[in-house]
Amino acid sequence: MGQQVSDKTLREIAQGFDRFEPPVNVPVERLPVGNGREILTLRVESTLASVPFTFEGRPYERVSSTTRQMRQEKYEELLLVRGHARRRWENLPAEGLGIEDLEREEILRTRELAIQQNRISPDTSRDIGDILDRLGVRVKGVLTQAAHVLYGKEFLSACPQCLLKMGRFRGTEITGEIVDNRQEYINAFSMVREGMAFLERTMPLGARFPEGQIFREDRFPVPPNALREILLNAVMHRDYSYYGGHVAIVVFDDRIEIRSYGRLPSGVTLEQLSGSHLSELRNPLIAGAFHRTGAVEIWGRGTNRVIDECKRQGIAPPTFEERQGFVIVTFRAPITPVGEAPPGGREKTREKTREKTREKILGAIRADPLVTTAELSQATGLTAKGIEWNLRKLKEAGLLRRVGPAKGGHWEVTP
Repeated sequence: MGQQVSDKTLREIAQGFDRFEPPVNVPVERLPVGNGREILTLRVESTLASVPFTFEGRPYERVSSTTRQMRQEKYEELLLVRGHARRRWENLPAEGLGIEDLEREEILRTRELAIQQNRISPDTSRDIGDILDRLGVRVKGVLTQAAHVLYGKEFLSACPQCLLKMGRFRGTEITGEIVDNRQEYINAFSMVREGMAFLERTMPLGARFPEGQIFREDRFPVPPNALREILLNAVMHRDYSYYGGHVAIVVFDDRIEIRSYGRLPSGVTLEQLSGSHLSELRNPLIAGAFHRTGAVEIWGRGTNRVIDECKRQGIAPPTFEERQGFVIVTFRAPITPVGEAPPGGREKTREKTREKTREKILGAIRADPLVTTAELSQATGLTAKGIEWNLRKLKEAGLLRRVGPAKGGHWEVTP
């Protein structure tokens, strides 16, 4: 047992290691077994930071008891994973982006929610730069692409992929009549709020009387919590590196589709999404900011909760598919309400929704003339731009006026 180990043996082993790329460090231990013989042991420590390797310029893989040359497609996927660990799109510097280009109130909202969730210290400064440093989206004074995605104000020129497309089509095909169609270039947090507001406006609100109960139960055809979880995943885990990508919410008469650009991370399959699986973060900085606010857990349980929500409501669980570079999640349920209103009726419904929103804004201002845009946004579910648009309309209608300077003044509801 064992063999005689000479300097030539050790040189041959070292020369073999030299044929690996990237370079490998494999410690060699010599264990004497008697009679001048030894056993050589080589200890290999696996690390995702170096995988994949090539030997003499070719990649190989182990399948059962055989070693074979790796397919080019798989090798390229592993190269992307290796590069992603070190240099991701989200942690690249955002050229030309300054703190003044970010939504200050959205950043402060993240801080407040994170404190409430005990996911950031209550002693965290209200200084915007300090908060961004704590979230990891500013490094040595330089803002990252993640900071832009999460808190940016403008996107069309520098980040056109920060796009949310929302459409309601009559029938079951995208060629049907367009009932509602809008596109918003907005930050990630606003994207979730705007998307959920669109879905709640679009879905019919039905009613039923649960067995043994005397009170009516109002509910949407698809549980909002399930839709929100999938929309959060679409925003957090999509591939932001492609400037033609986007998130889309598409509503048909028989289903709702939520689409996000980018294939599933390496090692995650469509089948795993319907069962137990580990969380694989494509954008850990972006997902981390949402986690701090309590929006997600980052334990890989999101899709399982979605399936449970659907089962509790008695509808089919969503289906998951990859198509033309997008991950598409489909909820099948009747979306057309009985006796759907004609186009004129839909416009009246839309106008009533606007009136209710403005009543909420006026009520909040009556209660606190110094109320901030962020607080109004939280009360109504609208983005900062949506609040500004409604404030302008209220001023034009003579229902609201600004007293004092734009900064430092306050709102006043006119009699």
